[in-house]
Formats: sequence, C-alpha cells, structure tokens
Amino acid sequence: MAWSNSVVPEIQEKVAVLDIRDVVDSGERRLLELGYKQELRREMTLFKSLAISFSTMTLFTGITPLFGQSFSYTGPAAVVWGWVIVSFFVWFVGIAMSEICSSFPTTGSLYFWAAHLAGPKWGPITSWCCAWLETIGVIAGTGAQAFAGSQILQNIILLSTGTNKDGGYFAPKGVFLAIYFMLLLIWAILNTFALNVIAIIDIFSIWWQVIGGAIIVISLPLVAPTRQSALYVFTEFHVSDSTGIQSKPYAVIMAFLVSQYSLYGYDAAAHLTEETKGADKNGPIAILSSIGIVTTFGWAYILALTFSIQESGYLCKARRDL
Repeated sequence: MAWSNSVVPEIQEKVAVLDIRDVVDSGERRLLELGYKQELRREMTLFKSLAISFSTMTLFTGITPLFGQSFSYTGPAAVVWGWVIVSFFVWFVGIAMSEICSSFPTTGSLYFWAAHLAGPKWGPITSWCCAWLETIGVIAGTGAQAFAGSQILQNIILLSTGTNKDGGYFAPKGVFLAIYFMLLLIWAILNTFALNVIAIIDIFSIWWQVIGGAIIVISLPLVAPTRQSALYVFTEFHVSDSTGIQSKPYAVIMAFLVSQYSLYGYDAAAHLTEETKGADKNGPIAILSSIGIVTTFGWAYILALTFSIQESGYLCKARRDL
C-alpha cells in the first residue's frame, strides 16, 4: 500500500519528471498528485460508467421478487414510504461516497479509501476488513440476484403455460436449481469479456429498464380492472397474522427489505474510475445519477404496483397459488 506521503521511489521519479499540468485527463492528474501510478486504460465515458452502475443496482429484479413479501408484513404504507425513507438515507451515503471518489479516483475504491482515510496506524486493518466485507457482500448479492432471477423466470414459465390451477408448468426444485446455475454461468462468461463489451451490454440494459419501466409504470394502472385509492396506498397499515410477526416495529423493518435490497450497488462506478475519462468528475456524477434514476423510477414502479392491486388479501397469504 503506497501512502500519499510515502510514495515508492519509481512513482516519485515519474511524478518528478512529468509535469502534472501536462497530463490531459483530470483523473490521471489527480492520481499523480496522490503519487499513484496510472495502470489501466481510460476508455469509459460518463454514460458507460452510469450504465454499469445503474445496471448493478438491478431496479426491477430487486423490487419485483420482494414486493409481495414486503407487502405481506405491513400492507402498502410501509412499502411505499419505506422506499422514500431508505432513498433519503441512501442519498447521504451516495453524496459522501461521491466526494471521496472525486478525491481518490482509483480502481481500489472502497478499500483504498479506507486505507487512506484511516491513517497509517489503522489503515491496513481497516482496508483489509473493508475489502473482505465487500467481497462477502458481492458473493451474497450475486447469489441473491441469481435466486431472484430464477424466481422471475420460474413464474414467467408458469404464467406462459397457464397457472397452478390450470395445469401450468411450475419448475420443480431441480429445474429451478438448473436455472440458478445457468444464470451464474452466463454472468461468469460475460465477465470474461472486455470492459467495453460489458459497457455496451449495460447501455442496452439501462435503456431497456428505463423505456420498459416507463411503459409498465404508465400502462399497468391503465389496464388494471380496478385501482386502489390514494388513501389505501399511502396510509393503510396492518400487521398480517400470516407472517407470524406481532411486533409492529419489526414488521416495518421487514417491509423495508424491498427497498434495502434494491438500493445498493451504486459504488460500481467508483470501481471503474481508473478506467473512466475525467474520473474525478464523471465517477461522482455516475454514482449520484444512478441513485437519482433508481430512486425515482423505483418509487414510481412501487406506486404503479400498489395502485393496481386487485386482491390485497391474496398478497398476504403465506402460500400463494398463481
């Protein structure tokens, strides 16, 4: 680990020979000011960085599988306002992260920041803990997203072939597990491609989610046979007996799961800063922009789903037949 006040000799020599003012890219200029040697090629634009960060947050695959479960704990009000509350605090994290990203636009991002901000004494252990916690989070998050994606595909197949009551095909555990591993394999293969290829895929992803999401948000309430009242959507609160939870505060926390599960991953732009042009500016912009888009679209999607509920009691059942 190279500290800003204790730079390795070869980097010191490079900084001494090269006039920092001659460096065109502001992100690389900032790295030189830190005594950090540029290693990666800067090929990412602001929009590509935003696309990757936005796609990592997985807006619709985060909300869709957990909406019914979160709704079953307390009804609509906690889900609707839970998104607003979680979004509010996520903005504080995002703003702080963007500020640090602007000052330390390195690929190491979180654990590099932890090492520098904690100082020489606590930096190594802080960086080590941060890196391993992030690794555990990425592993758990990838597994959770694959599980959620498998559930969505399982239900798409069921609804395409009928329903449980009409003899539709509901994938058994073995098939579900095969879908799960298939998704993980596809993701692993995609991650072997060059970053520019992944960026193109994520650009398609952001347009797919924004345009497709807008169509769903607008059309779902329009085609719904009946719509719930605003009073119901924004104020209805109850603790369902089917969940086995009696504590209202605990039930509210559980209802917040859909928001907490969806509003993460915006640090992806920070991991790409050493490959992003003008990273000291574009990295923070990508982080804040992805948070802004996801929090706005996410709340609109939740409102569209909640206003379009036909049988609220159906969502609160412990076991549901599609």
